Amino acid sequence: MHISLTPELEARIKTKVESGLYNNASEVIREALRFVETHEEWINELKLARLREQLQEGVDQLDRGEGTRITSKARLNDLFEDLKA
Repeated sequence: MHISLTPELEARIKTKVESGLYNNASEVIREALRFVETHEEWINELKLARLREQLQEGVDQLDRGEGTRITSKARLNDLFEDLKA
């Protein structure tokens, strides 16, 4: 596999190798990809935690009688349109 990098990225990789922390450019790229994967997992965990908070907030509102009864498909569509806006 071949990848194209900007001169700035190439210089940054070269600097990492020259620092002695990595033996070659491949190690730098592998470490960067591991970091990206970890970062994505962390972001997904944050999103899931926020969704759980929002769901709990909705359940709490329903428990307090603050819900809205939807009696027709048209009303449900209106509600979704309001949410989009």
